[in-house]
Amino acid sequence: MSLRVEDLTVYYRSLRGDVKAVDGATFAIADGEIMGVAGESGCGKSSLGKSLIRMDARMKHIRGRVELDGRELPIGDDSRMNEFRFRDVSIVPQYSMSALTPTRKVGTIAEELLESRGERFDTVRPELVRRLELVGLSADVLGRYPIELSGGMKQRTVMVLSTLLDPSLLIADEITSALDVSSQRAVGELLVEFRDREFVKSMIVITHDLAILYQVADTILVMYAGKLAEKASAETVVHAPKHPYTRLLISSLPEVGVRFDEKRLAGIPGRPPSLLSPPTGCRFRDRCPLAFAKCEEEPPFVEIGAGHEVACWKAAA
Repeated sequence: MSLRVEDLTVYYRSLRGDVKAVDGATFAIADGEIMGVAGESGCGKSSLGKSLIRMDARMKHIRGRVELDGRELPIGDDSRMNEFRFRDVSIVPQYSMSALTPTRKVGTIAEELLESRGERFDTVRPELVRRLELVGLSADVLGRYPIELSGGMKQRTVMVLSTLLDPSLLIADEITSALDVSSQRAVGELLVEFRDREFVKSMIVITHDLAILYQVADTILVMYAGKLAEKASAETVVHAPKHPYTRLLISSLPEVGVRFDEKRLAGIPGRPPSLLSPPTGCRFRDRCPLAFAKCEEEPPFVEIGAGHEVACWKAAA
């Protein structure tokens, strides 16, 4: 098993109190698996990803364990996590096209990153050039400033730098959000290729775009208001979801070839709860068309079929 997460609970410090961004997450990712994480904005997707690499100083680790390849990650300790970053677990951050330091050339950025990990740039440079060429970039990129690259070129450059030390786990956070449709597809295909070439062992792809996840992911984890709602194969989540939230999320997506005057999109009524003071019981119950008295108790995240887990009293019945 590549990654095992048990009861992970992470809050954010704020002036108004603790924001309960990730609350009791338990799941696993196998070697070679690409797991997508989906849900509305503010559901905890990015917080879940960042908590696995400890990339936000506002985060407060409340409880839970994260084990990668049999070793426990010290996710509650920023300084101890430094030895694991980029070697064991790496990230393509949200807004990664702005992640490259604008005052340094790409080659200098790569050199500083490698030296911070105890690697000599001259030793790794041939492999860096080879991987840039694999994603359609020439070695000339190393002599350019980020402003001289297009959005797609910067995205691919960050992907190469993030995986240069062959991390076991890669977290790709909203990696296609600022790209056009053709570039989104190309980046999605590159993610799969990076896994297939064993530049990374396993991957978490975080996005609100279920179409991208259906293209690249083996499994999809759906989150709602800091809680896990459903996890299953991509095929099952898209075509046979069990959680009412997942069903509504899928039904709100446009279908290819279907005109608006033929079938109107069905949105999800209401708004997600505040994570400063989330409700007890099922956090989706105020918006759920199937809610009943039992929903005042929190549903467990349980397996209802092979590889299919759901947190819903009616789905688990």
